[in-house]
Amino acid sequence: MTTMVGRLRTVVLDAADIATLARFYCELLGMSILSEQDHWIDIGAPGGSVLVSFQHAPDHVPPRWPDPAHPQQAHLDVRVEDIEEAERRTLALGATHLHSDTAFRVYADPAGHPFCLVFGE
Repeated sequence: MTTMVGRLRTVVLDAADIATLARFYCELLGMSILSEQDHWIDIGAPGGSVLVSFQHAPDHVPPRWPDPAHPQQAHLDVRVEDIEEAERRTLALGATHLHSDTAFRVYADPAGHPFCLVFGE
């Protein structure tokens, strides 16, 4: 058995408008803003151990999935029970639909980061 080096504390997304992005992910993931500074916002679930954080990057260039010249670099998978309802709510929050498949649907958040709604087993 391998011993760990550390525990995952947060996933950080860069964006020019971190307040908008934090609100988007609060609604999408059912989280709340836990701390807010000029260049950094943390969101999380009550009692949760992992955060999603947003770092101000005024020159942020969004990825263009699936363009290899502007790769996604990383993305979040969000498991949902009802894909149609989840898609409706996700689009209403400001996401952009990019691609659909039998097991997942790909969107871009308001700053252009790709993420997937995953359904099924």
